[in-house]
Amino acid sequence: MKQLSALDAMFAYTETANTPMHIGQLLIYDPSTAPGGHVGFKDILGYIKGRLDGARIFRQKLVRVPLDLDHPYWVEDKDFDIEFHVRHIALPKPGDWRQLCIQAARIYARPLDMTKPLWEFTVIEGLDNVEGVPKGSFALVHKMHHAAIDGKSGLEMTLALHDIDAQMRPRDFGRSWEPEDAPNALGLLAKAQFNNVANPVRGLQNLQKLVPMPKRLLDVRKEFAQRSDAKTSIPKTRFNKKLSPHRVFDGREFALSDIKKIREGFPGATANDVMIAVTSGALRGYLLSKDDLPDKTLKIGAPVSVRSDDEKSSAGNQVTMMTVGVGTHLADAGERLKFIMDETQRSKAMTEAIGAKTLMEVSGAMPAGLTAAGTKMMVRMGLVETLNPAINTVVSNVPGPMVPMYFAGAEMVKGFGMGILAEGQGLFHVVTSYNGNVILSFLGDRELLPDPDNYATCISRSFADLMAAAVDARKGDKKKAQKKAGKKTAAKKSAAKKPKKRVRSSAATAGRVRRKAAAK
Repeated sequence: MKQLSALDAMFAYTETANTPMHIGQLLIYDPSTAPGGHVGFKDILGYIKGRLDGARIFRQKLVRVPLDLDHPYWVEDKDFDIEFHVRHIALPKPGDWRQLCIQAARIYARPLDMTKPLWEFTVIEGLDNVEGVPKGSFALVHKMHHAAIDGKSGLEMTLALHDIDAQMRPRDFGRSWEPEDAPNALGLLAKAQFNNVANPVRGLQNLQKLVPMPKRLLDVRKEFAQRSDAKTSIPKTRFNKKLSPHRVFDGREFALSDIKKIREGFPGATANDVMIAVTSGALRGYLLSKDDLPDKTLKIGAPVSVRSDDEKSSAGNQVTMMTVGVGTHLADAGERLKFIMDETQRSKAMTEAIGAKTLMEVSGAMPAGLTAAGTKMMVRMGLVETLNPAINTVVSNVPGPMVPMYFAGAEMVKGFGMGILAEGQGLFHVVTSYNGNVILSFLGDRELLPDPDNYATCISRSFADLMAAAVDARKGDKKKAQKKAGKKTAAKKSAAKKPKKRVRSSAATAGRVRRKAAAK
């Protein structure tokens, strides 16, 4: 039995019918690579059974403390039933991309059963008319509660379910499963009384780690001066409102080689900078089409993992959030990318100066009962309707495998991330990568983003604008280099035409000096 951290518990406390707190993926597979060229639902069930030891989330359920007076616990579920967690449906004909996106969004909108292990897979067959996907392929919609997993640990779980070939060899994860009885309420309340005294003490002990923080922040502000148009408050948009229970989903793929071309046009830009700039352009284009673009720059939240190498296989959340201005007030795509490069560099330095890991430890100092009550109150009071947003949207970057992966012998063809919506944040972006491509997908509230295909088109246009800006930047750099080289050549020619000064030998000079002395 293991207790949740304060951050993990927060996702359990904020779970409502309109804001399910799970993250996930939409993965598409070609079954022709599997033995016999076919993968049935029973094959998938058997395959997943053989991988359950790959991650503790598969058979752990959440046990809440009465009245939420302490953070919940994970217990190995003795009544675990895999067939409850793996479902099976099919698309009606023609089975195209739009149908798949609609169905995936419907499945994803439904909250998980909080009394069971917090994950669910839905196999979707009938993908016979999806561009770039072989006929007869199937999809898998993953749902995993954020209380149990963050983006990086979620990737670890995904890798446990996949192979690097179609052979489906048995794997030993070095972990054995033993069911547990749920703890009794009185025992949990006794532990809660102890923890609500001990946690603040631990928090006070961690406070000394924050003593150097003000000086570090001051140093960062001196080193990374922020542009005046980046210092603005965060504007409110159509996405920063109370949520409905309905969702939309879509995404676009881009070749990694094209990302590299954009980076060549803007030296120093990272792949993450480029994809944030693509998102910025899409936001600008979409809000302009709705006559709803604020004059101030929008600001995004960019989750940053603080998980160390020895914690990479642990469940739970080890993340903090950077706030980055994305230059939506700038019309030029190249200028937006430069703006973002400055902002991400400064935000990273600020995050390091603050000490995100230490802040996570200090955050656990508040008694759990107060944390739970305060979180629930904020959600139920609907403060998002009156307060300015903390961020406008999220862009989460979770790098994926760059080699082909196989599930039950079927090759993964495409993979899209599916994020999480919280009150006041009705749009979430996930950047991931797979086998030579970079994928930008989004999850939105259907009432706030009623036309997801329009927004997906804005993403494609934004990428095209960045590609054009990179070409222009490379041409400009080439012209500058040619102009500089031309100046050097002209200087050399000018120097060659000047008459050479007569240089006397040292002997002749000495003779001239002697003659002058004799004449005197």
